Order: sequence, then C-alpha cells, then structure tokens
Amino acid sequence: MTTKSCAVPAECLTGSLNFGISRINNKCCTTDLCNSQTVPESSSSTPNGKQCFTCNGQDCLTTLNCLGDDNSCISTITEVSGQKVSLKGCASKSMCAGSMSTELPGISFKLDCSDGNLCNNARSLTVSLLLLVAPLLSVALFH
Repeated sequence: MTTKSCAVPAECLTGSLNFGISRINNKCCTTDLCNSQTVPESSSSTPNGKQCFTCNGQDCLTTLNCLGDDNSCISTITEVSGQKVSLKGCASKSMCAGSMSTELPGISFKLDCSDGNLCNNARSLTVSLLLLVAPLLSVALFH
C-alpha cells in the first residue's frame, strides 16, 4: 500500500519501521509536488543481528529479527477510534531521531525507541523492578 501526504518538518522522517506484520518505508522531501515518485522498497532484507519484540494480537512476546538498518526497538500504543492497539518492532535510527507522535481525527500514537536487544518489553522492566522492591519490602516488614 502506498500513501502520500504533507507533514510538518518535525514529523517527516526518512527511514523504515518493521512491526512484523508490516514494514513501512518512509521518505520525505521539501519542494512542491516532490512526492510524485514511489518510495523504493528497503534496500536490505538481511537480518542484522538485532532482535526486538513484536505483537501478535495481544501477545507482545514474540521476537522479531531486525533487517537492514533497522537497529532500534520500537514500542507504541496506538489508539484508533477509541480502541487501543499495542505495536512493537524494529526501526531505523533516523525514525527514532525525530518527534514521532501525532494526533489525527480518530488516531493517536507516540513512538518510543530503545537501543538494546529485546529492550521494548515492558514486562521485563516490571519484573526487574519487582525483584528489586521485594527484598526491600521484606526487610522493612520483618525488621
């Protein structure tokens, strides 16, 4: 699917996003009617060694092998007409460099990026915090 439109410069980023179920290639330009050409497919579909989590329905613990220059993990909760949908995957650093958040009629999202392997899983942070807090609570309660 191809879409073309106008965007404010801060939200117009050239790069790629891979959510596992779809891959998005984006290219920006700055002159009148400059978006007449089709964005080329990503130049590399070779795994680069980076892994991130992706969502399959409500399950966001499936791993995704990142491709080409997609070297950051991404996570977003998108709201479309009142329904919240979690999306996770890989992105190129250029997509993470700008302000990837928007609110359109019926759609809102904010893209969060991280650099570690499998770093876009909220559950891993929750478990880590629980492992740190549990001993502190037991010391406070039993001493």
